[in-house]
Amino acid sequence: MAAFLYRMGRLAFRRRWTVALVWAAVLAAVGLAGMTAPEAEEEPFSMPGIESQEAFDLMEERFPGAAADGATARVVFVSPNGEKVTATENKEAVEAAIAELGDGTQVASTVDPYESGAVSEDGSTAYTTVTYKVDAAGLTDASRSHLEESLEHARDSGLTVEAGGDAMEDMGGPSGTAEAIGVSVAAVVLLITFGSLAAAGLPLLTALIGVGISLFAITALAGPLGLADTTSTVAIMLGLAVGIDYALFIVSRYREERAKGRTAQEAVALATGTAGSAVVFAGLTVVIALAGLSVVGIPMLTEMGLGAAGAVVVGVLIALTLVPAFLGFWPNAILTRKDRKARRAGGTPRETRKVNGGARWASFVLRRPLPVLLAAVAGLGALALPMTDLQLGMPGDEAKSTETTQRRAYDALAEGFGPGFNGPLTVVVDAKDADDPKAAAETVSERIGGTEGVVSVSPAQFNEPGDTAVFSVVPTTAPTGQETKDLVNTIRGDRPGIESEAGATFEVTGTTAMNIDVSEKVQSALVPYLLVVVGLAVILLLVVFRSILIPLKAAAGFLLSVLASLGAVVVVFQQGHGADLLGVETTGPIMSLMPIFLVGIVFGLAMDYEVFLVSRMREAYVHGERPAQAVTSGFRHSARVVVAAALIMIAVFSGFIGDSDAMIKMIGFGLASAVLLDAFVVRMAIVPAVLALLGERAWWLPKWLDRILPRVDVEGEALTRPTDPEAEPAEKNLART
Repeated sequence: MAAFLYRMGRLAFRRRWTVALVWAAVLAAVGLAGMTAPEAEEEPFSMPGIESQEAFDLMEERFPGAAADGATARVVFVSPNGEKVTATENKEAVEAAIAELGDGTQVASTVDPYESGAVSEDGSTAYTTVTYKVDAAGLTDASRSHLEESLEHARDSGLTVEAGGDAMEDMGGPSGTAEAIGVSVAAVVLLITFGSLAAAGLPLLTALIGVGISLFAITALAGPLGLADTTSTVAIMLGLAVGIDYALFIVSRYREERAKGRTAQEAVALATGTAGSAVVFAGLTVVIALAGLSVVGIPMLTEMGLGAAGAVVVGVLIALTLVPAFLGFWPNAILTRKDRKARRAGGTPRETRKVNGGARWASFVLRRPLPVLLAAVAGLGALALPMTDLQLGMPGDEAKSTETTQRRAYDALAEGFGPGFNGPLTVVVDAKDADDPKAAAETVSERIGGTEGVVSVSPAQFNEPGDTAVFSVVPTTAPTGQETKDLVNTIRGDRPGIESEAGATFEVTGTTAMNIDVSEKVQSALVPYLLVVVGLAVILLLVVFRSILIPLKAAAGFLLSVLASLGAVVVVFQQGHGADLLGVETTGPIMSLMPIFLVGIVFGLAMDYEVFLVSRMREAYVHGERPAQAVTSGFRHSARVVVAAALIMIAVFSGFIGDSDAMIKMIGFGLASAVLLDAFVVRMAIVPAVLALLGERAWWLPKWLDRILPRVDVEGEALTRPTDPEAEPAEKNLART
């Protein structure tokens, strides 16, 4: 591996113009394809294999033309100053508003609250549901404007008018603010790390090129493949983070080799052969973790994982080819000011083995490994404890800011009709084989209406053939409450008896039931996903480090960091401690996809640090240093760069904490805290402490296993042999520049 990448780096250096032009052509081609691609139609969220999805599919089949996943807007009217919405003047204003709302070109139906009984008992609140013919992604700007104008006209009458529902969601793309913050902080970190504008700018430039290629490619494929907007968001997030980091490691190793007195071409080749090997295997671990999301069986997660994995592959290829080519254009501008000054004076920089901060920290841990290990594990364990209280769900309008109309509508409905009104269940009765479909639907409705925890059941609505009925069930508790989940399970548990009595089958769906089903599916898929991803990564690290214990230690450290980060998410977003500092106004259950999403991304990134840090230790150990010396050498060469890489990733992810969307805020906080804990606690404290305690045993591998494992030479042992003499003339010429 190292020898192959060495030749690749040297070729990219020599043919730098060709390499640069090829990547420019790739960027132009995918850019043109992305800009000319037809706008992708947003695919509705789907979750194969759960009851809620099956019920939605049945509704679409039996109610053609009235899409089961059509967008809805629930408009709430609250009378002023203790008046009632049934008063003549207020009633006229409400009916005028409903008539105006129903005039929209994409509106399928509106409901008169006075006829449907959608008026609170105290008469202060009424609501109507506006149903559209298309889903939220299909709503035109004209329809959205019509909805907002209708609300404003209704407010002119003196009523308090608010609206919620997916029709009110902002469907615009990402603003780019988070990415801009991440890039800005990354630039500062790189400048401090390298002390050179050129050295700081090169990783940023190559990362942006990689992100551009990935983004245009996803845009071009979005239409044919039906990719969601979240696919490109995650690809940008990870492509930017790993693109900067991978280039950072190549550039850092290049400067290190130049400091040893090597020519520019030889330094590039050696940097690509050694640090490039670590980049390849670090990238592979990230790709495994992301592509492994497909085993969960959630189409959206599969798209996000594969899209982000593609962005990581592009980042690896750019680090191995375009970065060496750019180093060929500016071989000396990347160096430190001291080295550039020495070269201008005609001298050659000499390698120094000074004791830097990384070496001093490693020495500190090596002197007291057990206390450091116990303190780190205890700290992470304490942070992970709140995980035992983890509650999964899909935060809705209740998690939005009180400045939004969706949140105010949610609160008005909860106050007027009770907390369960914001999360009604939808029951679909399939009476196709029943002798009397209407009687069957009535039986199901009565039995479910008599269940403890049910406030009311709406009249059943039949399709045109009269063989399928749909009605709503309002619980007494909030949509995200455990009691509501118990109610859904109770209704489903009573199904055999109800269906036997009615002579028809039924299924429970709706947003609340969908969220419950998604949470259960994700929880059941988490362990198989961990087994697949961690198992494959352990095998990969076994090949890289040729050790039994180091891959196991890496996996255990990752589990500690990800559990601790999930615990931190629970503390802030579920329990509310420190929520005000992050602008979290309402706490509640953790987003259902958060644990598995966090595991997939953080596992790959955590293995990045493991590969980069431990590969330098392995390199030193293979070249003759004792285990303790190898740990110190690894930290002396890599600690500063790993810290810089972690700070860059934390900056990229932290930029999303400022987003107004509670779920994006949660993802940004979870990823940033996970990287912080993994890089600074696990890799910087637990790793050297464990290696110090293990000593020679850390690098033990059974002889039989050593014989059958392929040798990839990540440490660059093959590169210690004399280099190709044909390279000497070119190197001498470059040395004069």
